[in-house]
Amino acid sequence: MNPEDLEDDLRPEYDFDFSKAVRGKYYKQYIESSNVVVLEPDVAAAFQNADAVNQALRAMLKFAEQTSSLTSGKMPLAPSSPEAQRKRA
Repeated sequence: MNPEDLEDDLRPEYDFDFSKAVRGKYYKQYIESSNVVVLEPDVAAAFQNADAVNQALRAMLKFAEQTSSLTSGKMPLAPSSPEAQRKRA
């Protein structure tokens, strides 16, 4: 199929002048708003997907929260208590 044979069926309102485009216009804004973490290959091999990584990290955070109360002298909050729910939110 030749490019000359293609009909321009793009609506006029979608006609974009690429000569006025700015490369990387929103790059800095995107980088500042994204939170991408790259895992080392040996760590990544332990997980099937991103959900598994997130689940493991949440478990570690929960464990750290529970064990920090052992060294702080405070009693851990019951998971269903209103104080614990507010703390998680």
